[in-house]
Amino acid sequence: MRPLNLPDRGTLRRFAKPVTIAATCVLLLWLAWRLAAPTTSDTSGAAVQTTDSVAAPTGVATSGPPWRYGRADARYTVVEYADLECPFCRAYFAVLKHWIDTHGEVNWQWHHLPLSVHEPAASADARLVECVGETNGAAAFWKAVAWVYENTRGDGQGLPEALRYPGLTAGAQRCLTSERPDAAIRAQMAAAAKDGIQVTPTLRLLDHKTGKTLVLHGPVEGDALLSAIDLLAAGGTDPASKEMPAEPLGDMPR
Repeated sequence: MRPLNLPDRGTLRRFAKPVTIAATCVLLLWLAWRLAAPTTSDTSGAAVQTTDSVAAPTGVATSGPPWRYGRADARYTVVEYADLECPFCRAYFAVLKHWIDTHGEVNWQWHHLPLSVHEPAASADARLVECVGETNGAAAFWKAVAWVYENTRGDGQGLPEALRYPGLTAGAQRCLTSERPDAAIRAQMAAAAKDGIQVTPTLRLLDHKTGKTLVLHGPVEGDALLSAIDLLAAGGTDPASKEMPAEPLGDMPR
């Protein structure tokens, strides 16, 4: 058997020094990378933060007043002048929401118009939904409107005395003790009076491309809304607001 030739100690020393330096450099680089990289818990937190920041779909209106439901970049807006104690508005709410959900080119804007015949309950309802929206955003506003319509006794009788809105936050409670919701409601009532709108529900259809508007009275059927959109798109009206009769879902609005 041939004997194994081992390098002498001098040769080993010459190679050991550069190898040690190289290993040290690799270790330092690895430590620097570990310090710069986020930990597992940091990465998880970043993912949650990103999810929260995009919770609302792109293009959907998220703040108010005025409160809008649907795509923020929709060409048309249906402005509904409504009273939260109005029985016809209550019956129409789910109908109009479904129609908006299936027509992406149109969004829906709420316009408070509490009628004197339904006071003080109508304004109390309006204050509640405004404060819920102020503290929790557009989705919460529309949820509150649906809740009021589901629970009010209607025609000015208001919500049952012992009933409280579920999950009412401290911020919303502070809002209810302030005059902030009243200012928004009064401003919308004044705008409706200026435009000669006195009954609920009334719809104003706005074409953002041309600036033309069309007023429709009553809880309007979907086909009539589409006809009004076609009329606006065709440029058949002047920029000033025009009125168009509409086929209601039930009796006369109030």
